Amino acid sequence: MVTIFNKLQEHLNQKLPFVIYNKPNDDKLIGIFQKNDNLNLAADFDEKGFVFAPFEGDEIVLIPESNSEILTPDFELTDEITSSNADFPQNETSRTAHENLIQKGIDAINKGLFNKIVLSRKEVIDYPDLDLTALFKKLLNTYPTAFTYCWFHPKVGLWLGAFSERLLKIENNTLHTMALAGTQPFMGSETVIWQQKEIEEQHFVTDFILENLKDKVSETQVSKPYTIKAGNLLHIKTDIEGVLDENSDLKQLITVLHPTPAVCGFPKFEAKKFILENENYNREYYSGFLGELNKNNVTDLFVNLRCMQIKNKQVHLYIGGGITKDSVPEKEWLETVNKSMTMKKILF
Repeated sequence: MVTIFNKLQEHLNQKLPFVIYNKPNDDKLIGIFQKNDNLNLAADFDEKGFVFAPFEGDEIVLIPESNSEILTPDFELTDEITSSNADFPQNETSRTAHENLIQKGIDAINKGLFNKIVLSRKEVIDYPDLDLTALFKKLLNTYPTAFTYCWFHPKVGLWLGAFSERLLKIENNTLHTMALAGTQPFMGSETVIWQQKEIEEQHFVTDFILENLKDKVSETQVSKPYTIKAGNLLHIKTDIEGVLDENSDLKQLITVLHPTPAVCGFPKFEAKKFILENENYNREYYSGFLGELNKNNVTDLFVNLRCMQIKNKQVHLYIGGGITKDSVPEKEWLETVNKSMTMKKILF
């Protein structure tokens, strides 16, 4: 019998699009294997399949259900997880450049250009011996409570990731989303203390979502902020849900929410302009979104945060952090180092 991982390797060898993913705390894998190499785009968001969207731009790639083979096997987690505890060397040139970028963002906040900005960097690691199946299995086993995926299109690239932030879920005319911000390493203690910088950052995300949904949903319910663990990191999370208004449509909802302050900043337009002008690299699909579109009448989209792109025998890691007026560049650099461990644990 051809397994889902055999199918992954076949499609990769034949340069055919596919996605395999596992939803949080689920014991099923879902594989969607496109039968040709066409580049399909989601235009009206009434299509069915799996979408992959960039941070900037409206070309949202679709792997359609109608022209794909779909496999949904059970997946049993194993205990065979090995990862290095070594200290990975950090590029001091990259460190200086990123700290300078953060200081530039802080200066812009102090000038009143925006209240929060999310600034990121890319780290490239040589990786000549790729075993994609083994790499993806390790990702699945290491982060069973995350949304975990492996996505490939010959005209776009090969991406993997594991993260917890949902952009939105729409089911039975109810919208579910979340505000997620603030980061600190998990130190094993049940007592977690958040600094004012992280609390303020999380408020910006929550307020942005509520403001942009107020004329599109009713009966809004907002949870109190609480701490969640994602891999080796802790974040502050607020759950938000509401009933969709009759005139709300999916494309409009996605447009107002993406990109959220958790990956861009607030106000969105000014923050995004600063990012595009100052980060000096193309985020591509990092901090975009991906997930199920109208699958069984449910849309479930996640933000592409802890992720990697694999190309030319190299791994490209994308790491960012939220910057407010209280940010310290040296600490923000260390936060990106901590975040990079999510993917480095898989590679080594």
